[in-house]
Amino acid sequence: MAIIGLIGGSGLEKMNIFSDTREVVCETPYGAPSSSFYFGRIAGNEVYILSRHARDHSITPSHVNNRANISALKDLNCDYIIATTACGSLREEICRGHIVFPDQFIDFTKRRINTFYEHFEPGVIGHVAMADPFSSELRNKLIDVAGSLGLSYHSKGTVVTIEGPRFNTRAESMMFRALGADIVNMSIAPEATLANEAGIPYAAIALSTDYDAWKHDEEAVTWVEILKVFEENVQHVTALLVKVLNNFNA
Repeated sequence: MAIIGLIGGSGLEKMNIFSDTREVVCETPYGAPSSSFYFGRIAGNEVYILSRHARDHSITPSHVNNRANISALKDLNCDYIIATTACGSLREEICRGHIVFPDQFIDFTKRRINTFYEHFEPGVIGHVAMADPFSSELRNKLIDVAGSLGLSYHSKGTVVTIEGPRFNTRAESMMFRALGADIVNMSIAPEATLANEAGIPYAAIALSTDYDAWKHDEEAVTWVEILKVFEENVQHVTALLVKVLNNFNA
């Protein structure tokens, strides 16, 4: 049996796939998480689902309490964390509707508190190794299932996390391409950092919804376009999560 935390508006809590369902409310030393947790059991595993931006999407990227979110999942004894996110593509080959399983990140946020170490206790130096910030075990599970479902996916990629809530300028979009980033979003890097500090394996499912601002032959990204593409393709992310949860111990 595994205890799995899911971060993001996956919509799984609306599906009749869990047993023993209930709401779980947590408090942490860092304040309240973004939402209460939807708890359920599936295939012998326990699952806690958290809405990153609150259930009414009222919390902006800069104001997500990532420390409370990860701390709560730690207190709930989660063995793994899987995050879902929309992202912009910085590469021609990563098309709208494709899924990316990042293996690296660049943190370009400016206002996030992305560490639990506000000071070092005697004998505890919190310089956490971050060479490979995403769990290869989790990523391989997700990649195997994506292949079995015939989804269009990319098994690795570098995600750059920007502060938001505004989108990139064309110059910024081109700069991130030059830096080697493949996709861009506003959530993943701080979560991954804190999950690593908490010792919880973390992986992300990134759904490409747009081409950011670098492609001059297309309109630059808008929120309306993101929602349209995400809603058209969210069933792929949902099918992936359902099968992963059902086969997690395989």
